[in-house]
Amino acid sequence: MRGTSKGITPDFNVAFVGTYIPRLCGIATFTNDIAKSVAEWYPDDAFENRYVRVVAMSNGVYSYPKEVFFDIREKFKTDYIKAAEFINISNVNVVSLQHEFGIYGGEHGSYVLDFLKNLKKPVVTTLHTVLEKPAEYQKEVLEEVCALSSRIVVCAQKAQEILERVYRIPTEKMSMIYHGAPDVPFMDPSYYKDMLNLEGKTVILTFGLLGPSKGIEYGIEALSKVHNDYPNAVYVVLGATHPEVKRIYGESYRVGLQKLAYEEGIADNVIFIDRYVSFEELMNFLIMADIYLTPYLSIEQIVSGTLTYAIAAGKAIISTPYWYAQEMLQDERGILVPFRDSDALSSALRRLLTDVPYRNRLRKNAYDFGRKMIWKNVSREYLELFDEAIRSYSKEKNFVYVLEKDIFEKENLQIKLPPVHLAHLKFLTDETGILQHALYNMPNRNHGYCIDDNARAFMALILYYELFKDQSILYLLYRFLSFIHNAFDEKSGKFLNFLRYDRTWIDDFSEDAHARTLLALSTAIQWPAVPELIPICATIFEKGIKQVVNFTSVRGISLSIIACDKFVRTYPGAKEIKDILIDLSDKLFALYKSNISDDWIFPEDILTYDNARQPQALIRAGQQLGNDEMIELGIKSLKWLIEIQTNPETEYLSIIGNRGWYPRGAQKAQFDQQPIELSSISCACIDAYFQTGDKYFYNTAMKALRWFLGENDSFCPVAKVETGGCYDGLEPQGVNKNMGAESTISYLMTLLHSYKLTFKRGD
Repeated sequence: MRGTSKGITPDFNVAFVGTYIPRLCGIATFTNDIAKSVAEWYPDDAFENRYVRVVAMSNGVYSYPKEVFFDIREKFKTDYIKAAEFINISNVNVVSLQHEFGIYGGEHGSYVLDFLKNLKKPVVTTLHTVLEKPAEYQKEVLEEVCALSSRIVVCAQKAQEILERVYRIPTEKMSMIYHGAPDVPFMDPSYYKDMLNLEGKTVILTFGLLGPSKGIEYGIEALSKVHNDYPNAVYVVLGATHPEVKRIYGESYRVGLQKLAYEEGIADNVIFIDRYVSFEELMNFLIMADIYLTPYLSIEQIVSGTLTYAIAAGKAIISTPYWYAQEMLQDERGILVPFRDSDALSSALRRLLTDVPYRNRLRKNAYDFGRKMIWKNVSREYLELFDEAIRSYSKEKNFVYVLEKDIFEKENLQIKLPPVHLAHLKFLTDETGILQHALYNMPNRNHGYCIDDNARAFMALILYYELFKDQSILYLLYRFLSFIHNAFDEKSGKFLNFLRYDRTWIDDFSEDAHARTLLALSTAIQWPAVPELIPICATIFEKGIKQVVNFTSVRGISLSIIACDKFVRTYPGAKEIKDILIDLSDKLFALYKSNISDDWIFPEDILTYDNARQPQALIRAGQQLGNDEMIELGIKSLKWLIEIQTNPETEYLSIIGNRGWYPRGAQKAQFDQQPIELSSISCACIDAYFQTGDKYFYNTAMKALRWFLGENDSFCPVAKVETGGCYDGLEPQGVNKNMGAESTISYLMTLLHSYKLTFKRGD
């Protein structure tokens, strides 16, 4: 996650799995609330942009809102497997599973295991029920749910203690996060009473889906015992009958409660509101309640959303001592009374009805404690846990290749490098050239071609041919060179940058792209795969080099210096090119000298991408011009650049991310990390190594390769060794699954640089 001036911004996508509105149940309400609260942390519409999604459990036909992108039929086992497969191919990075035995199919909800076993994403499971004395198979199911989850969330310490003692779940796998609640202002209960025709009444409230386990009968009996002294006290029972209770027993429980109120002589003081109210109505009822009552019958209730809401709303609460209530109502945040004891309940009611200062003290204590429970705070804790789960899940993946680290300490060194495959590069290339982008691994024709990528591909294959003499790739060399030739505009002396798929040029110029193309041409002049390449490349180079004398882009200047250096190394007598090299080198050196300080050794005030080209250019310029000061500053700058892009804990390269880059005096963006930076680091390290013989640069070049193979901040491979393809960026949860040209060529170049080092070839 990224920190911003407004808080945190998630850089991952979440899917919530559970029942969901409009289904009537507590889990559906929770899933809806946590999904919407998490969505609030995203800068844009998280549901519309699919940053947050929902997989809904269905036992009927529901008209779901837009965020539901898959629904699982409860009794269809195959649906659970299909849901997992669907999430696997989606942009979801982490799954938040709500676990309650009754909402999933199979014995004790065992079908959820089929979902988890087929899922290939980290899972954070929230346990809404934790039984101290489970049936044998219930225990097995819950243990396996926990084993298949990356992290477990409980809403009370008691649940954590039971999970450790009964289910043997490791402490480090669990997190305690409060059940969330809306942020309700601390208001006088009389505020909404007139709206609900309860003005002048003292309101006792119980809300939630109605069922026999709620113990409402004891609340009615308790009210009857204080009625004569407090005739204005009314008991509001708010909520529809639970759908499952209604399906099996009809309305017998509600009818029985109404009959009891009539028999106790308080029928006019017990108000049943038999419907599922909107959120706004519920908040009105909560605010106008003077006393909140939860007379539940089972001690094993480990969480209660209704009690959480009452605490956060600052209500004076009376409750039976089920586990969750025991924990939440400590420190004078409420009154606990024995189960099924209407006498004790009536005594507690009498005290709160009589002692208003005491009632207000309970309210204030509950409200202050409830600030921890508001959804904004709870959802932030969930986001932090999602981030942690993503990272730990990535760490568990095996690397594709493991290379030796301190290689100079080994005798008779034999490094087994990954094989060089060109399959994906060829797949991205058509008869025109290499396409810029891909959708997953499929070439995306909508974005056409660019000179940058075709120049990079040409340069990579020049190096490939120099190393392996593989004549089968010559047709590709000519294809990329033909693209470069076609991109050169004779009138302006500039390379056009973008070509639409219909082969019409977009009149766009980039100093960086122009210079990178010149570098590709000079590389081919230095290492010609076939002699006929030299006159073609030299002609285009000599026309295009004239533009660089007026460049202002530091990266464009640096790439041009490297290009001129390669040309002059091949043709030392090329005075015009050498003069340009001298002029640009002086300009770069001056930019360095005017901008550096003890903690910033770079010619610009921001680090973006392809940063190592600047120190590389300074090293090459110093070599060409016999200027030791330039070489020394280039080496110093490169080491500094490597140091600030190295994770101090893992010692892996941690590249500057493009989500904010690294402005001087600010914080370095960690993600998304771009493969192009590794290519420039490895190339610069080769020059530094052959200049200094310092094994530090040799090993750093190998670190650059290992970054692609899994030694990175997300601990997962970025390259697909078997095809030579490469994902477009490294994110905290793994990779951007698209495999475009720039990233693929960057991996190929880094791998080829490593081969160059092991073959001990120079420039």
